[in-house]
Amino acid sequence: MASGMKETEVWIGPHGTQKTDLIRLVIILSLTILCIATSVVSFSSGILGIITSQLFFIPIIYAASVSPKKGVYVATACAFAYQTIGYFYSYPDSVALVSITAEAILFIVIAAIIAYFIERIHAGELKYRTVFENSQLGIILFDAADFSIKQSNEKFATMLNYTVDEVVAKSLLDIFLSPREKSRFLERIGKEMTTADFETRFAAKDGSSCWVNLSWGQIGDGTVSCSVVNINARKLAEKLNNDNMMKYRQLTEGSPTSILIIQNGYIRFANPSFVAFVGYSPAEITGKSLTAFIEPGDLDAFNEFSAKWVQKFPTKYAKEFRFLTKTGETRVGSLFTNQVVHMGNPATLINIVDITEKQRLEDQIHKDNERRRGVIVTVAHELRTPLQPILGYLNLLLSDAEGFGIKEDTKKILERCLVSVDRERQIINQMLDLSVLESGKFHLTPSTFPLAPLVRKVLDAGGYATKAELTVDIEDSIQVIGDKDRLFSVLDALLSNAVNFSKPPRKIGIFYRSPVGDRQHHISIRDNGVGIPQDQFSSIFEPFQLADGTVLSRKYERLGLSLSIARRIVQMHGGSISVESVVNAGSTFTIHLPKEEIHHDA
Repeated sequence: MASGMKETEVWIGPHGTQKTDLIRLVIILSLTILCIATSVVSFSSGILGIITSQLFFIPIIYAASVSPKKGVYVATACAFAYQTIGYFYSYPDSVALVSITAEAILFIVIAAIIAYFIERIHAGELKYRTVFENSQLGIILFDAADFSIKQSNEKFATMLNYTVDEVVAKSLLDIFLSPREKSRFLERIGKEMTTADFETRFAAKDGSSCWVNLSWGQIGDGTVSCSVVNINARKLAEKLNNDNMMKYRQLTEGSPTSILIIQNGYIRFANPSFVAFVGYSPAEITGKSLTAFIEPGDLDAFNEFSAKWVQKFPTKYAKEFRFLTKTGETRVGSLFTNQVVHMGNPATLINIVDITEKQRLEDQIHKDNERRRGVIVTVAHELRTPLQPILGYLNLLLSDAEGFGIKEDTKKILERCLVSVDRERQIINQMLDLSVLESGKFHLTPSTFPLAPLVRKVLDAGGYATKAELTVDIEDSIQVIGDKDRLFSVLDALLSNAVNFSKPPRKIGIFYRSPVGDRQHHISIRDNGVGIPQDQFSSIFEPFQLADGTVLSRKYERLGLSLSIARRIVQMHGGSISVESVVNAGSTFTIHLPKEEIHHDA
């Protein structure tokens, strides 16, 4: 039966049975009664023949195929019925009685033989299924003609980060990493239908490479059984060992990052990037101590840092030092170290990142972000400008629909247009708010105010009492420090989400908690909505994101900006927003605000 479905149970008095079993029982009883009736007619009319007894094999064979033990019971019952009828009509004919007895015994013998072989088949299938599902090797069965995967065990699916259902929906040829690997496999299986130790690469679900060893053989009916061994770790180790010198050379000589190899306190190798970094030639660098290139003011810190190089682990944190170039210019480099073997002896490999270049890139990114925000602001203003007269005209027409000769159907259309235009206006305003928040030019206006009246004001302004059943548990004495207007918008955004994403009957709870000694306010908004998967907790706070963008965005016609804006405002207050959720049960968003200090940085 399909996964996740259950057979229907039929209750007869206090006892329950599966519907399928009941149907089978009815069929067996019907066939048995039919055979008995036929036997009675045959014996009573004197029409005797082997066909009379053979009819009983129909319910016997059917019952044995369904359940071997039941088949024997049915055979015994049929034998008794047949022998009773035969004796009744054939007595005292001894020859006929012996024949009838032999036929009745044959019923039981045939049923026992069928039951024996079916039990053997079931045992073999169970043994195969146990091996298939619990094997430490990946196992798949695929069609020899089109290579579609018929079955897969959990081990193989896990090897490639798929589920079993995802694997079965694929063709084996789709799993190969590249066309070349696929061609090698087709060439090999075209020559040998039984093969061992064929090494190739499969593509995992995320597209990464996985080395495997395949062994396959045909098991009949055009099906091929293939065992799969994950040899990825071994192949990677071999590749690392074989390519060690090449990678070492590429790492040092071809890297755009400055690389040094220090041995016994002296530079044994400097790559071209370090040569360009300090402006000295390789001959002027090799054999010298790295301290010769460190700005004197950083020597003490550098000596303390270099004392950690004897550790056989990378330094935990990078360290920045000033370097003096040959021209007298001061440049800043960030140093990372690791222990290596150079020419058979321990050495320290140092990576030096030029912070000057990094700063230049950061400045460029900052300019690009400013340019992007400028474009968003400009576009938002351009979009908002034509919306104002549209909103005005729609409100004017709807305010006096009869006076303008507007019919009821047309009025409803205009009302829907007004809702859509107003929603567009709200989205544009959110885009402008988000751009201002990201620009760092937004400043808070903090004050001390009671929390409960602010929550009531949000509920009244949004009309949430008419949209959901509300529970508010906030004492009137609770005082909060923050920008009242901005925290109003945060609460409104979270309440709007809670109402829109809840299932009728909508139940929204607003709670406050702050244990003794806690330095933060905790304001929670709980709903009974659709819930959010845990792996999407972080993405819902990103701009233009929803918990399920493919479903919720269509259902609620919303753009994911409000949560991003709310989180940014709370962060500016020095706080945060956390989320707890259970899919199809509801979500709880909690605002954490400091009781004293407010951070004004955007």
